[in-house]
Amino acid sequence: MTQEINQQPATLGKARKRKIVSLDRKKARAGWFFILPFVIGFVIIYFPMVIESLRYSFSVLDPRTNTTSLVGFKNYIAAFRTDPQFTQKLISGLQKLAFDIPAIVIFSLFMAIMLNQKMAGRGFFRAVFFIPVILTTGLMETISASDSLTGYMESSSGIEDGSGTSAATQLVSSMDLQKLFDSMKVGDGIVEYVTTAINNIYDIVNRSGVQMLIFLSGLQSISPAIYESCKIDGATAWETFWKITFPMITPMILVNAIYTIIDSFTSQKNEVMKYITEVYGKGDNGLSAAMAWTYFTIVIAIIGLVAAILSAFVFYQRKSE
Repeated sequence: MTQEINQQPATLGKARKRKIVSLDRKKARAGWFFILPFVIGFVIIYFPMVIESLRYSFSVLDPRTNTTSLVGFKNYIAAFRTDPQFTQKLISGLQKLAFDIPAIVIFSLFMAIMLNQKMAGRGFFRAVFFIPVILTTGLMETISASDSLTGYMESSSGIEDGSGTSAATQLVSSMDLQKLFDSMKVGDGIVEYVTTAINNIYDIVNRSGVQMLIFLSGLQSISPAIYESCKIDGATAWETFWKITFPMITPMILVNAIYTIIDSFTSQKNEVMKYITEVYGKGDNGLSAAMAWTYFTIVIAIIGLVAAILSAFVFYQRKSE
C-alpha cells in the first residue's frame, strides 16, 4: 500500500511533464502556422530573386544578345578598384551606422524611462513620440524625402546668416558644449559626437519610435516589488537604475541595436543603397549586384559582431520552476 502511494507522485510528475512538452509543441506549431505565409512567399517569390541576383553578381550581361556569361569575381574586384565612389560611400555609410546605433538606442532608452513615469498625459506623449514612425513609413517617407520643410529640418546647415555658421551650430554654441566638456576634461571626439547628435536630433527622434516602445514594454515587465525592495533597502534612484533597471532591459538593448542596424540598411535615405540603385539604372546589372552583395555581407557581419558582443552582457531573468 505504501509502495503504491509513493509511485503516485512520480506518475503525476511524469504526466505533468508530458503535458508541458505537449503544450510547448502546440505553441511551436502555432508559431509555424503564423509565419507560414511568409515562408511560402519567400520560397516561391523572393528566394528565386535572391539566387538570380547572386548569379548576376558573378556574370556580365551582353546587351546585344541579352545573355549572361560568368566572369567570376571580376565584378567584386571592379567594385573596389574601378569605382572609387563605392568605397567612399561604403566607408561613410558604415561610419554613419556606427554613429546611429548608440545615439538612437540611448535616446530611445532615455525617452522610454521618462515616459514610463507616472504623470498626467502619459499616453498622449507616447503617441507624440510614435507619430514620426508612422509619418516616415512607406509612401509617407517618399513624400517627406521630397518635402522642402523636412529637408530643412533634417539638414544640419539650417539657415545661413552670412557669418559662415548655421542655425544648428549656433544652437550648439549657445549651450557652451565646448566649454562644458573642456571643464570636464573630455576628449574632442566625444565633443564632436555630442555636437553631431544635437544637430541630427530630428532624424534621431524620427527613428527612435519603435525602439522606445520596445524599451517601454521591457520596463513595464519589471516587477514593481523589486523596486519596492530596493526602496526599503535605501537604494538611490541612480543605484536602482544600474543594479535593477539596466540589467533587466539588456535583452531589449540587443534587440534595438540589431533593429537599428537593419533599419539603417533598408532606409531609402541610405547613401550606399542609393548609389547601388544609380549603378543599376545605368544598366550594369552585374556590378550593382556585386556591390549589393558586398554591402549585405558587411552588414550581416556587423550584426553578428554586435550580437556576439552584446550577448555577453545580456541578463535573462529565469523564472522559478
